[in-house]
Order: sequence, then C-alpha cells, then structure tokens
Amino acid sequence: MAQNPYQSGIPNRPGTGWIKSVSYLMDEQFRLPGTKFRFGIDPIINLFPVVGDMTGFLISAGMLLAMARNGASSKVVVLMSINILVDSIIGPIPVIGHIFDFYFKSNTRNLRLMQEYFVEGKHQGSGKNTIIIALIVLVLILALLVYGLIKVSEWVIGWFS
Repeated sequence: MAQNPYQSGIPNRPGTGWIKSVSYLMDEQFRLPGTKFRFGIDPIINLFPVVGDMTGFLISAGMLLAMARNGASSKVVVLMSINILVDSIIGPIPVIGHIFDFYFKSNTRNLRLMQEYFVEGKHQGSGKNTIIIALIVLVLILALLVYGLIKVSEWVIGWFS
C-alpha cells in the first residue's frame, strides 16, 4: 500500500512545488476534533452552487496540467482526469454530492497517483485502454439512466391514464 502522499518523496520538479500544498488545503487541512477524519476547503466551497464546484474543478485541472507538463505518463493523466470527472459529476448533486465531497478527495487521490508514478514506478505507458474502459462504463451508465428514465416516465404517465 502506498504511503501518505503528503509525506512521501515525490520529487519537487519545477512548477510542481505548489501541488502538495494546494492538494492538502483542498482535501486534508482540517481535522474533526477527537477523530482522525480530515477534510479540506473543497467540500466547504462546494456549498456555494456552481461557483464552488467550478472553483474546485479549476484548481484540480490546474494541478493536472502541471503534472502533465512535468512528465506524467498519459495513463496517469487519464486516471487523474477520471478522478476529477467523478468529483465534478457527483459533487454538484445536492446533499449526496456534499457528503461525497467529504470522502472522495480527488486531489489526494491524484497526489497518490503521482506518488505511485514517480516514486514506485507504477502507471507507466499509454492511457488508451483506460479511456476505452471508462467510455464503455459511461455508455453502460447512460443506457441504464435512459432505461430508468423511460420506466419512470411510463409509471408517471400511468397515473394519468
């Protein structure tokens, strides 16, 4: 299992020194007293509809671009993008998204991916297979959502027939 990405030996490359600090601020800055549960400002700023979600997305995207510019493999970039995408899709959902933001911590996940890539040598190579799998999963989810929407529509229409 990977060690704590905030205490690991991820190399400080030019233009990436700020990534650990911002990731920590967004996901781990505060601790609930009497527990080990940590959270950052990301779930707090996401309480502001649209602006908060957009801010979190832009910060995560900036971190992703900095890593892509500094030699991360395409596979790492794809995996990091998926984390940001999941956070950006589920985060804006009222109540569920707010709870999700306290637990998912996409920036910490992305920092862990950086650690696995630079320190442990994982996630080398192309991200094409990862993209294909992600697209297949997204198409299946879309099909299930369309099917569910059709069934709910039939049920609602049945009330008025």
